[in-house]
Amino acid sequence: MMQLRRRVMMLMAVWTMVLVTATLVSAAEQQAAEQHIGHYIKQHGQQGDEKQRAEQRPDDLVFLPLEFSIEYPEKFRLNNGIQVYFKEDYEVPLLDVTVVVDAGKVGVPNKKAGLAELLAVLLRSGGAGPWSAEQFDQQLEALAADMQVSAGSYTTTVTLSLLREDAEQGLALLEAMLRQPRFDEQRFEIKRQQLLESIRRRGDNAGALARQLLMARLYAGHPLATFASQQSVAAVCLDDIKQHYRRYFSAQNTRIVISGALSCPEAQAWLEQTFGDWHTDGERQQIPAFADSDPAGILVVDRPLPQTTVLLGEIGIEKSNPDLHAVQVMNYILGGGGFGSRLMREVRSNRGLAYSVYSYFSVGRRLLGPFIAGCGTKNASVAEVVTLMRQQMTQMREQPVTMQELEQAKLSLVNSFVFAFDNSHALANRIMKQEMYGYPENYLEEYRQRIAAVSVADVQRVARCYLHPDKQLLILIGDRQQLQPSLDILGETVEEVALDSLL
Repeated sequence: MMQLRRRVMMLMAVWTMVLVTATLVSAAEQQAAEQHIGHYIKQHGQQGDEKQRAEQRPDDLVFLPLEFSIEYPEKFRLNNGIQVYFKEDYEVPLLDVTVVVDAGKVGVPNKKAGLAELLAVLLRSGGAGPWSAEQFDQQLEALAADMQVSAGSYTTTVTLSLLREDAEQGLALLEAMLRQPRFDEQRFEIKRQQLLESIRRRGDNAGALARQLLMARLYAGHPLATFASQQSVAAVCLDDIKQHYRRYFSAQNTRIVISGALSCPEAQAWLEQTFGDWHTDGERQQIPAFADSDPAGILVVDRPLPQTTVLLGEIGIEKSNPDLHAVQVMNYILGGGGFGSRLMREVRSNRGLAYSVYSYFSVGRRLLGPFIAGCGTKNASVAEVVTLMRQQMTQMREQPVTMQELEQAKLSLVNSFVFAFDNSHALANRIMKQEMYGYPENYLEEYRQRIAAVSVADVQRVARCYLHPDKQLLILIGDRQQLQPSLDILGETVEEVALDSLL
């Protein structure tokens, strides 16, 4: 402020000189001088105000209310019924396309687990239409286009990103890959060997191994419990790939998202030309019913590691559950809020027993998803960490959370929600998936209001309903010998799972 006063005094002296010499200058020159001085005062006065604001405490700052609206994509159907979601975006001269086929891992027989993954990589790398595998790669490279194919639990997803000027060539490649795949036999053998090698190395990733075992027991007997193994992948042949493709890959199982520097009529014309006559005689993927096996106890995989991976899990919720928003707030307070969560504060900050500790509800899209809480800790502290994690869950059930915790959780969830929509293609893709999986109507519009409406009583109610620390399955991946003292302290039934059974 003192610097600002000195500047003002200096300007006053200058102003006096201007007045004294006013008779010596023209009216136009005097007006220009006044404007210059006014601009100087305005500029440096604003700097002073900014400095004063910078000295305020962050919690004293006041901001305008957050205004947010969702810009939905346009929708249209091709002649064969393919649903298309279009979003115009001229910010950069790019074109992004996502094709989702309703054919995933759940549609594969257990004895052939790994088939969906092999089909995905072979679609991308096995050649298509008039192009051999090598030529197809070269075509994409010449366009500097990024094309990826991946298999999920329920779907196979294809993504393409390239310059707008190369759109017709890129869409021709996309059409050939989806409608005329070559499934090159040599590439098939290469990709199968690569998948087998990744399975053999599965034991090197304790986190992935723990999740695989947890899902296998929580969803026992269901395709969601099945993971590719050396035996199942070795049983897959090229004819299996082709048969699975013919069975599910068709227009009736396909949705397309397209966005970028083009108009809706252009997008419709191009897609009609490339996919409008694709056949519609594919089968619908059937999702088997799921029965909760209600597993409990401790499963140990003996690995010579100085640190143990800890996972606690049980069956959670699916998207249509009316408690969805309250569960999200509750989990944020428990372990989903990073350093603001109870698990992180108690296990890491207060006791230094783990670098990271977390919890989350994987909300099921078609079936109930799992609740998982986990961390990594040194072998000697496993019993202490497990006990602390269970105690925090029990406390969530038995005692109300504080208003400060509640407001922090709601504010964070509401404010972070808008960042899911900073990309037009991601927004259109998200809306497509919500319609495909049958999310509640107005889910996006009502999300913030529903989060804001969650009360302390709601948090405790859903904690009692969906957290059962005494019945959760406990997975430990670590040195069995060093874990034995912790296992003795926990005093529960222990089953040792051989690593070979997970490969």
